[in-house]
Amino acid sequence: MQYLHQLDLLNLLPALVGSVTVPPAVVEELSEGQRLGINLPNPLSHSWIIVRSPVSAPALRLITDLGPGESEVLALALETPNSVVILDDDLARRTAEMSGIRLTGTLGMLLDAKQAGLLEEIAPLLERLQTLGFRLSQGTKAAVLRIAGEAP
Repeated sequence: MQYLHQLDLLNLLPALVGSVTVPPAVVEELSEGQRLGINLPNPLSHSWIIVRSPVSAPALRLITDLGPGESEVLALALETPNSVVILDDDLARRTAEMSGIRLTGTLGMLLDAKQAGLLEEIAPLLERLQTLGFRLSQGTKAAVLRIAGEAP
């Protein structure tokens, strides 16, 4: 959500998936970042974002390597059949995969948007992501451009 917001493309989420459910920990992390002056979205200002606490919140204390936001996102996914999580954090992605949770990330959302005709080009967005601090290896960048049909 952070990077799509910073690319001014947060509107891709409701266009692609309708509504998005986020846990309170994500709302708090975004609010804290805003207080520090970081350009982050306010989930409470979007009607298509639903804030919901995971039922299994007490068990989240058992997850010590992930932040509260990632932990609650994974808990919600486990509680919600057929859900897909959007994660860019490597450890959170591996945890989701080991838990059988379907996932995508910012790059996957950009590819889906291009396939749906909502974006014309991904290449300039990849450049902007890197200036925003998004870690993107040359191999991943080349693969995304190839999938998007934009490889040189």
